Amino acid sequence: MNYKIHKTYTLDEATRRMERYCAYQERCHKEVHAKLQQMRMIPQAIDQIIHHLLQHNFLNETRFAQAFARGKFRTKKWGKKRIVNELKLREISQYNITLALREIPETEYLSTFHELAEKRIKQLASEKDLQKKKKKLADYLFYRGWESEMVYEKLRELTAK
Repeated sequence: MNYKIHKTYTLDEATRRMERYCAYQERCHKEVHAKLQQMRMIPQAIDQIIHHLLQHNFLNETRFAQAFARGKFRTKKWGKKRIVNELKLREISQYNITLALREIPETEYLSTFHELAEKRIKQLASEKDLQKKKKKLADYLFYRGWESEMVYEKLRELTAK
């Protein structure tokens, strides 16, 4: 028989390991909980470790949400809708989602949207059919989570050109 041997952790070992895990980058409760389950920790130990991480500020949902929003906006050029959906998937509270969105300056948000749209329009230059071009642009911007009003305004600009 092929039995897989799993490493077991004491409460202290698991706590230290999770401190390093959270210190490496911001984590949400859901990620930490999943990691502890993966380490085969019992529910009481999971609760105790999460409590410890919260008490010692290794785990902070507000800080996580803010870093997540800033990072995804700046590196992946995601719009607010995509950021909100991803935070909801991670079970972040509405309060923290609202705080996180404040991390994105409105002027930077608008200029990023226009740069992204213009870059995509240039990439679609070979597309002769205006309807196909508009659909491809809209799909691209919606996938990245930009608001429909902004996308449709950009499409109207494209039609006016």
